[in-house]
Amino acid sequence: MTDITTRAVPRLALVGVFGGLFAGYLGLTAVIPVLPGFLRDRHGGGDLVIGLVVTVTAVTALLVRPIAGALADRYGHRTVMLTGALVLAAGGLLYFLPLAVPALVAVRLLLGAGEAALFTAGAVWTVALAPHHRRGQLIGLYGMSMWGGISAGTFLGATLQQVSYAAVWALAAAAPLLAAALVAMAPVPPRDPAAAPAKGGGLLLRPALLPGTALALGAAGYAGLAAFVVLHLDARGIGSGVVVLSCFSAVYALTRLVIGHLPDKLGPRRVAAWSAAGEAVGLVIVALAPNLPVAVLGGVVTGVGFSLLHPSLALMVMNRADPARQGAAIGAYTSFWDLGLAVWGPVAGLVAATLNYPAVFGVGAVCAVAAAVMAAWIGRPAADPGAARSGTEATEARAT
Repeated sequence: MTDITTRAVPRLALVGVFGGLFAGYLGLTAVIPVLPGFLRDRHGGGDLVIGLVVTVTAVTALLVRPIAGALADRYGHRTVMLTGALVLAAGGLLYFLPLAVPALVAVRLLLGAGEAALFTAGAVWTVALAPHHRRGQLIGLYGMSMWGGISAGTFLGATLQQVSYAAVWALAAAAPLLAAALVAMAPVPPRDPAAAPAKGGGLLLRPALLPGTALALGAAGYAGLAAFVVLHLDARGIGSGVVVLSCFSAVYALTRLVIGHLPDKLGPRRVAAWSAAGEAVGLVIVALAPNLPVAVLGGVVTGVGFSLLHPSLALMVMNRADPARQGAAIGAYTSFWDLGLAVWGPVAGLVAATLNYPAVFGVGAVCAVAAAVMAAWIGRPAADPGAARSGTEATEARAT
């Protein structure tokens, strides 16, 4: 009999889930490069208004992720993911209306809720579809689908802006509709009738608390790199900070493709600790870089480390969560990413303003070291719910 550790990956289902996530984020992010100009041209918006409208989606995403995960546990992953895609499509259509700034804020809040439902339900669905020995790898590839959608969405949005704002709004509505169609065609795995129904969710669910905190600490380095590497290298007379960001992004994706199986093979705790340590080393290299090749090296090292941190920590959450509450747990865990960016973005700006740009990367490195220590310290569960543990996991358990 084929069990969960040996069954094949259901490819049609993964096409629906991964493709749905990609298309959903493509539509969501197509408006990002367009909104600043739109707000200035049509509403005379200043920097504060632009920042609010662009980033306010994180508020509802942070609040809704645990709820969406719990709903996915109770009503099914496809139902919640499909709802999220349709909410994103509705938000895209609302851009066509002559809305004032407060109404645009409300639309963006709605989109944050849709994004949270789409991503969280799909993440737990991916774990449910994956053979036990490939869960970490598929979590990583799922994240790549999101980043691919973000990259394609921002590029296409900026391109379509040359045509008209209406063309961008059309893409923002059409892409999530495609996502809904892809999700709808994915076959649903049978639910365990003996599983207890999920009970609520929350950011402080125990299985998600420590891995989520480690993820929030790891987010400090990403926030600093994304916001200040260009200014840092310009201040040093090096320039070409965009090259560092591009190399970081490319290596981030390549790492998940080539060695994304390591959390499954070596154990998520070990890989999470080493990944966070690698992120710290890369940030220090960027902070001290005397020239562009060294800065690129720092971006590459940071990208390799940061790439495997999230799937490793996510796998730790899944290993600790009751099967009936895995959706709520992964939703709570992902909320720590939103929380980390919400905290570290302003903190990085404050550090840059009061100290200097290298200090931003120094703070990120310290936080990454803290994440590595926390990942190594988190104890293993007594048993992995719902599946047999791999030989590597059993070895880790004996070591602790």
